[in-house]
Parts: sequence; structure tokens; C-alpha cells
Amino acid sequence: MSRQRSRSRSLAIQAIYQWQLAGQDVAAIISHFMLEQDAKKFDSDYFQELVGAVPKRIDELDTALAQCVDRALESVDPVERAILRLGAYELIEHPEIPYRVVINEAVELAKTFGAEKGHRYVNGVLDKAARALRPQETAARR
Repeated sequence: MSRQRSRSRSLAIQAIYQWQLAGQDVAAIISHFMLEQDAKKFDSDYFQELVGAVPKRIDELDTALAQCVDRALESVDPVERAILRLGAYELIEHPEIPYRVVINEAVELAKTFGAEKGHRYVNGVLDKAARALRPQETAARR
């Protein structure tokens, strides 16, 4: 299951990136990915949730991230911005996923898709976001 979830996140980052750059209809992007990908290799429900929810809740996610970044979110590399938005969404909406798993998955995505040292930036921003969004869980781990 976790491998399928990881694959769902990977596809979701690509879809969110596409949405950010092209501003295409989210339903069309989801539909395209569902046709192009082997549904047995990823959690399609989770993929659809992520890609559907991030654009809908963009203001809330960007507000949560704004206090954690060192510059305007719009000036962050678009791949890393997509990863940060996805990570913020998971931190807010999926408390059953430990915050360290959310951060680790995001870091792996940044290593795969991001700029050379982008994973370090993603790690730092989401660590701050986790402390703000899940104070009890992060305090218990320190």
C-alpha cells in the first residue's frame, strides 16, 4: 500500500505542476493521468483526492506555507512549490500519516523532480510547517 501511495504522490506532483503552469481544468488533468497510467500501480483514489483538493484549497495551503518560506511562495521553484503544497495538504488533512512520513515522501519527490538542492529546502519548510500544523505530534517527537 505505501508503495502505491508513494506512486500516487509522484503522479500527483506531476499533475499539480501541470495545473500550476498551464492552469488547465483539474478534472481534465486527472482524467488524462487516469487514462495514461496503470491503475494497479498506484492508489487512484488517493491520487484523485490530492490533485482535486490542492487546487481547491490553494489559498489555505499557501497561507499555511507563507510563514515557513523565506520568500514569496510564487518565487519558489514550481516543482518545489507543488511538493510543498502537497505536503501541507497531507499535514492538514491526513493526521493518520505521521508528519515525518509526509516530510520524507516530500523530500524524496524533491530529489526526483526538484532542483539539485531543492530537497533541503523542502525538508526545512515542511519541518516548520509540521511544527505549526501539528504541534502536539512534533513536540512529542522532540
